[in-house]
Amino acid sequence: MRRPVTAHTDIRATGWVALLPPAARPYILLARLDRPIGAWLLFLPGLWAFALAAPSWTEGVRLTLLFATGAVLMRGAGCVVNDLWDRDIDRRVARTAGRPLAAGAVTPRQAFVFLGALLLVSLAILLQLNAAAIILGIVALVPVALYPLAKRVTHWPQAVLGLTFGWGAPMGYAAATGHLDPVALLLYGAAILWILGYDTIYAHQDREDDALVGIGSTALRFGERTRPFLAACYIATIVLLACAGILAGMGPWFYPALLLPAALLTRQVQRLDIHDPALCLILFKANREAGLAIALAFLLGRL
Repeated sequence: MRRPVTAHTDIRATGWVALLPPAARPYILLARLDRPIGAWLLFLPGLWAFALAAPSWTEGVRLTLLFATGAVLMRGAGCVVNDLWDRDIDRRVARTAGRPLAAGAVTPRQAFVFLGALLLVSLAILLQLNAAAIILGIVALVPVALYPLAKRVTHWPQAVLGLTFGWGAPMGYAAATGHLDPVALLLYGAAILWILGYDTIYAHQDREDDALVGIGSTALRFGERTRPFLAACYIATIVLLACAGILAGMGPWFYPALLLPAALLTRQVQRLDIHDPALCLILFKANREAGLAIALAFLLGRL
């Protein structure tokens, strides 16, 4: 049975979206272009790699612009894939029932055409990178396509999202250096654990609905024990980032600078209330600043 949409919904055609032609609005909402936090979080692991390993400021800026644009497009493509998989589930969850595919504002055929356009432009951007990064960019389509399936077969879809959203770390490192090495793998591991943590916070918004419709999440897996789990994820993130800095030969400013993202992540753990969906969303969004602080630490480590 379809559940009614409540005030707790993630689809609102307000602000600048309301100024667009009516025919365009569902596609903007489908790609979540009105909510840039997802694109930020997809982009940031790549930014860490450029801050750590870009051969020059000029190349770092070029790669940053390419990855930022690609993150917006691929985050949009990922949302389309997710909503195609989940449209029947979304109709039964209060927060997602208003999504364009679930609500019927966009048909599956229209969504596939839109997805093709997003992927075509993304390919044009990908081809501006070196061969190693191009190969990694193509391989990244596999976890993007499989992520929506994870919640149906495991309580760990947030870990699969970590594999997907964290891909920018090794891909960005390859784009900057032309190869992969242990530093890239440490960055990737740090990104996976960071994402596992913040997406568990995000999943607590849907915990009760997810239980009703029979899909899994780390929010359901850990429940009241989420705080120690989140702390473990974030501590491991900082440790792996520190190890990456050591192997990369970061200068002395890197280590005190890493205290800032550590403090920002600690604050999330301290403030967490899994029974407050609005606060969970605020804490989730706070990871943009935490991710930028990590990039700043790597930049300072190169001084």
